[in-house]
Amino acid sequence: GPAFTLDDIERMALVGNPDIRVAVRRLAVVEAHVPTVGALDDPLLMYRGWGVPLRRPWDYNAAQNMFMVSQTFPGFGKRGLRADIARSDVAEAKAALDNMRLDVRVRVRKAFYDLLRTQDELRIHDGHVAIARQAVEAARIKYTVGKVPQQDILKAQVELTRLAEHMIHFEQDAEIARARLNTLLGHDPAEPMNIRGDYGIPQHLPATEALEKLALASRPDLAQAQAALEKSHQQQALADKSYTPDMTVSAGYMLMPSGSNYRNDYMVEGSINLPWLNRRKHDAEISEAKAVVSEQDAELAALRNSAFGQIQEALAQVRSAKRFADLYQSLLQPQAEATLRSTVIAYENDRTDFLNLLDSQMTVVDIDLAYFQAMADFETRFADLEFAVGA
Repeated sequence: GPAFTLDDIERMALVGNPDIRVAVRRLAVVEAHVPTVGALDDPLLMYRGWGVPLRRPWDYNAAQNMFMVSQTFPGFGKRGLRADIARSDVAEAKAALDNMRLDVRVRVRKAFYDLLRTQDELRIHDGHVAIARQAVEAARIKYTVGKVPQQDILKAQVELTRLAEHMIHFEQDAEIARARLNTLLGHDPAEPMNIRGDYGIPQHLPATEALEKLALASRPDLAQAQAALEKSHQQQALADKSYTPDMTVSAGYMLMPSGSNYRNDYMVEGSINLPWLNRRKHDAEISEAKAVVSEQDAELAALRNSAFGQIQEALAQVRSAKRFADLYQSLLQPQAEATLRSTVIAYENDRTDFLNLLDSQMTVVDIDLAYFQAMADFETRFADLEFAVGA
């Protein structure tokens, strides 16, 4: 199949990830709720029959027949505040969706570089297996002519077997990383997948102050907490409106008993609730709303402090991983390869023994594997830093 890049995998995950789909549908539900909150209650149609004779319950001409329509209007400003609260729920759901997308992208990036690392390890492994087989064959030839003891052949075979042991671990890591990627994409975990990409180590990392400033503007969880704080302020304002009475207006038609001077009448009626007579309830609602505002404000401050701590911790880990990667790339790897080349030449000219050749070869193997592990670790730590910053 085709080999996907990191950008390809991220685009596929943002479309197909099941958790993102759930968050998208949750947002749609919250958005659909907004128009219902700001709407008026249903009007009320009422019929009332007054003065129906008990001895003639069917004689409605002797009764007062009333037909009435009623509508309740909330106190001034209440409908707008309820709609604002619902829109704050939408802002929270959008921030939750952005946070889910960020989390999926970070997990995709980690799984991608785990799989890329295993592919590089398998490639390095294949190259060193070929070298180890050449070493075994060279030792066998020298043993045949009596230049080296049989012990050298056995040690070469042991090192070749150790490479086979590495192969088992690499294939296991690749299978796990591939299953994680497929799960994040919403695919069958056992589906084959090929990827291609490179490691990128920036020369300079941003300063802590710049990252903290970026986090305040970008982190979805901070945006979600800010929306929750604004919602609590709106709920407090709505609680303050509890002393604003609601009004119910009614209009009706009355059909009076036959023989009345005025057979056809109409009626207009208005009523309001009296919240001042229930102060204990409404004062408690106002106090509760104020407490919620205080709690949300403290939670936002704590979340900001936690975000700054996460940034500092992630940045320290990124800096350490960068130093390791630079060390392997610029010094250890070239030195080990140069040592192996010189040892091979020396061994071919009988200027060193076979054990030195094996040590040099395994040193290169270990450093190559450690190099790719360091590169993958850097990408993982960098993904953690992106998650801490939110961008």
